[in-house]
Amino acid sequence: MITRRDFLKGSSIAMGALAASGLRAPLTRAEGARQDAPPNVLLIMTDDMGYKDIGAHGHPHLMTPVMDGLREESVRLEQFHAIDPTCSPTRAALMTGRYSSRVGVWHTVMGRYMLREDEVTMADVFRGAGYRTAIFGKWHLGDTYPYAPRFRGFEHSVVHWGGGVGQAPDYWGNNYFEDHYHKNGEWKPFQGYCTDVFFDEALRFIEQHRDEPFFVYLPTNAAHQTHSNVPQRYADRYEDVDAPDRLKRFWGMISNLDDNLGVMLDRLDRWGLSDNTILVFMTDDGTTMGEEFNAGLRGTKGSHYDGGHRVPCFVRYPNGGIEGGRDVTRLTANIDLMPTLLELCGVSAPMDLAFDGASLAPLLTGEAVDWPDRTLCLHNQRVLHPIKGRNWAVMTDRWRLVDGAELHDIQADPGQQNNIIDDHPDVAGRLREAYDRWWEDISEHFGETTRFYVGSEHENPVALCAHDWLTDGTHNIPWHQNNIRNRMESNGPWALRAVRSGRYAFVLRERPAVAEYPLEAEQARLEVGDHNVTAEVEPGATEVRFEVELPAGDTMLQTWLIEDGEAARGAYYVDVHYLDG
Repeated sequence: MITRRDFLKGSSIAMGALAASGLRAPLTRAEGARQDAPPNVLLIMTDDMGYKDIGAHGHPHLMTPVMDGLREESVRLEQFHAIDPTCSPTRAALMTGRYSSRVGVWHTVMGRYMLREDEVTMADVFRGAGYRTAIFGKWHLGDTYPYAPRFRGFEHSVVHWGGGVGQAPDYWGNNYFEDHYHKNGEWKPFQGYCTDVFFDEALRFIEQHRDEPFFVYLPTNAAHQTHSNVPQRYADRYEDVDAPDRLKRFWGMISNLDDNLGVMLDRLDRWGLSDNTILVFMTDDGTTMGEEFNAGLRGTKGSHYDGGHRVPCFVRYPNGGIEGGRDVTRLTANIDLMPTLLELCGVSAPMDLAFDGASLAPLLTGEAVDWPDRTLCLHNQRVLHPIKGRNWAVMTDRWRLVDGAELHDIQADPGQQNNIIDDHPDVAGRLREAYDRWWEDISEHFGETTRFYVGSEHENPVALCAHDWLTDGTHNIPWHQNNIRNRMESNGPWALRAVRSGRYAFVLRERPAVAEYPLEAEQARLEVGDHNVTAEVEPGATEVRFEVELPAGDTMLQTWLIEDGEAARGAYYVDVHYLDG
């Protein structure tokens, strides 16, 4: 059996094993300009743009001429759903072709966004098949070993940390301009606006590897609205619109995306790559700008109504018989894209890898004659432990069952305004049964905790952040750097896995080391494994250090920074160093 570790090694032994399992051998365009040369893949996913946040979809103000043009050249998946309807779950499902909760992801904080280490990603398979693989932008499936993109099949990565630029795990002080991003394991400074940087870096990678097949994943931070920022000239494009500034800035972020997409498409044309590149453009969840701008759909980001998860998805691939200007109206989802792209590229996944999604290749090429009806389920949990019956929906081509209490005929009532459950009790009963089966199927590992690995030879030290405290409510999670600046009074434990027994150092800080911020506490306390120790904090110190012996295995870590005898806060940042055995 081929494991994830075989993919990550990238060794000749692993490549030989992959070939033996039926996976495609490494190919390059240097073999000749054959018509069967492997296609490239460029997967672009923007953040927090709903279905209508594109000019061609009827937005009254947005100017997106490039997106509109790409739409005309593409097959449009008109009933495409990002399940589940927030950032990390969408990404987990996209990268694995499996339901997000099945692979350990049902939140965006508290460690519940880290893709379980034994899951195989799209990048793993493409890299094993000889593709050059890279990611630029927002990963949001874990920032440290073994979850970070450089450990999940991406040979090249330039990403911010956490769920958005400037969130608590990210480089301190990042604000969308002149930021530091994590490049192949190290923080590096970059000049310019975040979206410009990510597109520029993607173009650099594509140009470097344009004679080889590549898989480039470009999930932008924009247009993530919370604490968003954009060059003023883009917001000024909407200065004549009578709308709040937050809307103009959001639209400005989309206009900047549109400009960058235009440069990308132009370069692909110039380099002769357009025809043999599968280009997918999609977004990760519904809009954050309210139902007023959501094409009449009910709900916005996070909602289990269609407005929270129905998103645009365009697919362009001239060499693959995918003729643009056509709509596909059958029910499709992000879990379908991994099996679809692998089939279009002639790349086989390991035989024991079970997808929840289906290949859409027959729909995209127009060859599907008898496409079967399907039933898909979703939920929005955003809690420490999943709760059956919380914010769920079951979808078919015609029906939406919401929370088991509302039934909507989506073809007659796309805005989900009319509950007709009393008229169709048999349909509602059948869909409730589908939900029960789905829950039973995906919940096998709900009792497990995805842990931070410390003491690994792959990464030492490991940076922990209060963003990942395991608490019963998210209202007291310091998920953004502004929470840290405001010194949120909160605390919680981290779940660790000590890979090796030995001596570990725990360095506690209120802000990361680069901030050089003095602790306001007089005393610090650490509890990990069997250790419960305290230390005095020297006046003006920016950190306090503990050293303890830990056995290999799973444990919990919690810290306290004590001021005036009151333990109001934990250390927001802790670096864990493995010292020796």
